[in-house]
Amino acid sequence: MSLPSIRDFTTSSHDPAAYAQLPDDWWLAVADVIGSTRLAAAGRDRDVNFVAGAIVAALSHVLNSHQELGGQGQLGGASSCQFGGDGAMAAVPPECRTAVSSALSALAHWATVELDVPLRVGMVPVSALSQAGLPTLAALQDFGNGDSFGHFLGAGAAAADRWVKEDERWRLPPCPGPIPGLAQLSCRWRPLAARHETVLCVIADPLATGPEGFAAIARLQAAIETIAPTADAGPLGDGSRLEPKPLPTWRAFRLELHTEPPGWRRLRRAFKIVVGSLIILLTHRLGGRLGPVDTNRYRRGTAERSDYRKQAGGPRLVLDVTSEQADRIEAVLARSEAAGEIVYGTSRAGAATITCLVGDFSADRHVHFVDGAQLGFWRASVVLKEKRGRHAS
Repeated sequence: MSLPSIRDFTTSSHDPAAYAQLPDDWWLAVADVIGSTRLAAAGRDRDVNFVAGAIVAALSHVLNSHQELGGQGQLGGASSCQFGGDGAMAAVPPECRTAVSSALSALAHWATVELDVPLRVGMVPVSALSQAGLPTLAALQDFGNGDSFGHFLGAGAAAADRWVKEDERWRLPPCPGPIPGLAQLSCRWRPLAARHETVLCVIADPLATGPEGFAAIARLQAAIETIAPTADAGPLGDGSRLEPKPLPTWRAFRLELHTEPPGWRRLRRAFKIVVGSLIILLTHRLGGRLGPVDTNRYRRGTAERSDYRKQAGGPRLVLDVTSEQADRIEAVLARSEAAGEIVYGTSRAGAATITCLVGDFSADRHVHFVDGAQLGFWRASVVLKEKRGRHAS
């Protein structure tokens, strides 16, 4: 089965007709960091983002290695995976279940042992979600040139995330093992300050399932678009404000080193980080073009291939807006919640953070994961979770 592609988020991401219902023999892979509160308080938000990016990198590699994609070609980028700030999710066909399970268990072991970032991982069968009356629709956000990431519509995605967090029967134990795909993962860009006044993270889920819930999300998205057209509100803008540095921060350097085992492979990774960073900086200072390296094109591509807009049952947005626009968006959300249509959480930050999955930037094979600084997505999700608890009681 091939997942359909969405090319225009604004017009299609909330439309169930643009998605495919996942068959009952498919699975949802779910992973999230345990103890994000502790890690955020310790100033380790970039560690959390990096682990979330590692989940996407590893599962994308597995899925791309196993799936036949029905003539679309092999996906480079994030496949049907979706970055969530402190975790990730992926749609998994039955032939990939074993390999994905092994990768998840290895990721949980690696994150805990190497980075002291405990990770909870699990797999939820779509059949169980269907039996509970929870639709699970999926599609790919298609940037062209094989770069994609996953969108999810329907109550199944949010339910799978909750089930793994709340019920041990859906979880997988940590287990050492190989983790493919981490060689493409990096977080070398510094946090990018808001162009306007604030970076607003929005997470909203419909309270109704099926057509009524889809309609509520469509109305909400249309209202947000009238306040701040999201196509123009990406935190990375056109990429021109991304400034290469001589070297990444020590924390980013250390995170990348821990994707390799100690010894010569780690030393080789260190060499590549230093040389790659210096080449990018030199090229940038020479006007943006040196042989096959075109940093102006790469910076534009980084902005174009970022995931600041996505669906995971409802919209997940990271928007660079004015304070007045943020106030108006939150007022729209509050009205929709008061009408019993949605539950939502928001957070604000002064900057956006970027985690990168780069295959070949000179050939435009790369995708980038955006969050609000200090784990903006996670902070918004905490608000949403508290509200869900009140609705449940």
